[in-house]
Amino acid sequence: QVQLVESGGGLVQPGGSLILSCAASGSVVRVDDMDWYRRAPGKERQLVASITSGGVANLAESVKGRFIISRDNARKTMYLKMNKLKAEDADLYYCNADILDKGPGGEYIASKSWGQGTQVTVAA
Repeated sequence: QVQLVESGGGLVQPGGSLILSCAASGSVVRVDDMDWYRRAPGKERQLVASITSGGVANLAESVKGRFIISRDNARKTMYLKMNKLKAEDADLYYCNADILDKGPGGEYIASKSWGQGTQVTVAA
């Protein structure tokens, strides 16, 4: 059983910073591409940032210059450093990852996993 758990959300003032984490646990053999998404109630889910296992990163235009995505492959953890936060960044942030894990019979299983989300609130 594979699990993705996000943490680090909270309340921050406009212009402030937060660091989100997404950790994979369970029978994980390998974590490939990882992504951060966000979705506010009533809105479409938006891809915020993505990073390959080799560290190649992509950021949405709306967060370029403010957010930094990184990962620690040994810890199976991805991070999102969010700087200069704006009111429009307030959202529920989810992580997503392409994971290779081992099933109960020792077989390899490739799947796309989602975390439960961590809330980011930006308010004075």
